[in-house]
Amino acid sequence: MELVRLRADHAQALLAFERENREYFARTVPDRTDAYFAGFDARHRALLAEQEAGVCHFHVVLDERGSLVGRVNLVDVEDGTADLGYRIGERSAGRGLATAVVADICRLAATEYGLHALTAATTLDNPASRRVLERNGFAPVGDVSLGGRPGLRFRRGLPATG
Repeated sequence: MELVRLRADHAQALLAFERENREYFARTVPDRTDAYFAGFDARHRALLAEQEAGVCHFHVVLDERGSLVGRVNLVDVEDGTADLGYRIGERSAGRGLATAVVADICRLAATEYGLHALTAATTLDNPASRRVLERNGFAPVGDVSLGGRPGLRFRRGLPATG
């Protein structure tokens, strides 16, 4: 597994990944709308611009063959904190990949991006995502609604680097 910073040339593989896993993801997270897919190219360019501005840090997860099997993002970077989001495709789920990817992004958040805390949220009907967060030291801090679905918000402090 390799965590790679999002680039322009990832667009087609990322779009294929999102299309292939749309129904799978919609079972436990708010669905990407048809508009998301129709405007994907412009959205991808906008994400890269946000990343260039330092507002967000987007990554793709590649398997040993170089195929895109997931994504992990740090968004709304402000005052040393960011919101964590991640998606692992159905074919790669259930093998500990999400746990490993979240551990990797937590290290990167502290060492490369200078962050001191991360937040994340998951729906109540996604126990696998809750386990990933808890295994990586995130603790629940309150209730949240995600696309109209009840969920939990989590927080994790990161070690200071120097």
